[in-house]
Amino acid sequence: MPDRSDAPHLPRSAPIEAYGKGGFAFDDMSHRGSLLCLPDAIWAWPVTKPEQIDRDSLQRVFAAANSIDTLIVGTGTEVWLAPSELREALRAVKVVLDTMQTGPAIRTYNIMMGERRRVAAALIAVP
Repeated sequence: MPDRSDAPHLPRSAPIEAYGKGGFAFDDMSHRGSLLCLPDAIWAWPVTKPEQIDRDSLQRVFAAANSIDTLIVGTGTEVWLAPSELREALRAVKVVLDTMQTGPAIRTYNIMMGERRRVAAALIAVP
């Protein structure tokens, strides 16, 4: 039996309905903190700033890479360019990385989900 930290918030994907005040709303639920949205589940994500985004923080993305074509990273209110090593590692598992601030990232993620595309999102919470 997985412990609580290994349990997803939601065992499927869902559009993000709202964000701000340090969290997100989705599927009639709310969560404080950052989120990792994969095709099969939505998880709490301990990242609070773009500099923390690396292969380790995206471990679940790499594990699910065979079901993801695009990873959208919402970088909070900052603009961030992913290190080339991270881009190359994702490219090696055939996942395209697209980074932008969290607001546009949510809108893009929701549109791509609506189009039934194989998309994941790593979203840093904004105040």
